[in-house]
Amino acid sequence: MSATHVHAGFFVGLLASAATVFAQGAAAPPTAPARAGQPATPPAQPARPRPAPPTRDPNTPGYVAATELPDGTVPRSDADGNFIIGPTHPAAPELAAPFETRNGAVYNFEIPSSDSKIYPGIARDVGTFSTPDPNDPAKLVVTTSHPASYTRKVAVYVPKRYVAGTAAPFIVGADGPDPLLFAALEGLIAQKRVPTMIAISIGNGSGDAQGSERGLEYDTMSGKYAEFVESEVLPLVERRANVILTKDPDARATMGCSSGAAAALSMAWYHSELYHRVLSYSGTFVNQQWPSNPHTPGGAWEFHRSLIPNSPPKPIRIWLEVGDRDLFNPNLMRDDMHDWVVANENMAKALAAKGYRYQFVFARNAGHCDRPTKLQTFPAALEWVWRGYIRP
Repeated sequence: MSATHVHAGFFVGLLASAATVFAQGAAAPPTAPARAGQPATPPAQPARPRPAPPTRDPNTPGYVAATELPDGTVPRSDADGNFIIGPTHPAAPELAAPFETRNGAVYNFEIPSSDSKIYPGIARDVGTFSTPDPNDPAKLVVTTSHPASYTRKVAVYVPKRYVAGTAAPFIVGADGPDPLLFAALEGLIAQKRVPTMIAISIGNGSGDAQGSERGLEYDTMSGKYAEFVESEVLPLVERRANVILTKDPDARATMGCSSGAAAALSMAWYHSELYHRVLSYSGTFVNQQWPSNPHTPGGAWEFHRSLIPNSPPKPIRIWLEVGDRDLFNPNLMRDDMHDWVVANENMAKALAAKGYRYQFVFARNAGHCDRPTKLQTFPAALEWVWRGYIRP
């Protein structure tokens, strides 16, 4: 395990080059040869460009009724419900200029898979993806996933306002390191619009979609990822960054984009004694789980189809966004559970019906995990997520 302490001047200009996390089901390269002692690998699907998603109208019948805001504006941080923004997305003032941390420090370290009891590591062979199950369109057959090692990156932002020896609120972000998270908090904490908090940006274990380590961590419908963070990551954060992290679930938040957003909600849903606040961009509330689970046969589609509607309300506050050109059937599954816009619209309906505190943003002129939309909305979204927090 390695660790470094990096002052935030290291991140000058990094925002401009930070990669957007794109979603599941990208076209695969040619098939890799089968390994000895394993069944022959089925031919990979031919490489093909992902079809462009259609542009969806937020006023489509069946979508939630939403308030359309003037172009270039975002919902107020004290407003609940459904909103439409765009088509232009000017960056919020906190994220409009080159970023240099002046009011905190960033600590970086790595965790090898050999250190993890929960996620020892898997990977899908390069050049292979999966094939639809001929007996069940809601399942994919993955024959080329196998044990594999990885190295996970973790970055921790500690603001200058943090008082050493005190238990601090914190937010856990997926698909890290994410300098945008640190940049947004830099300004918000200074303006006292959010509590002084630690930000923990955790990298995934590599790969994407069914059969990959990232897919296993983020798309599995269980509390396992939250348990991994709690037992294997947070203790390291406390030691490496010399901080104390609060045990109060109301002072803990999760966030992510795409499958990282599904993981963020799973952390709070399956362990609401640990997390009460969730922030989601282009949430993959669709059927990406592998291996399949008979208790949640639609994967994260079950959040809005069965789990939220059929469960007593949980103490979760959630902000969520989707773009009008978000993903639509990006892989070979045709199970009617791979439309990201419909999934997030259904989330808003389910949350409203059960009385949850939520804010849903439908972004015009926006794709999947759309960077201009995040630059515009992220500070206000963080402020909304932390609204109602009572400092001890």
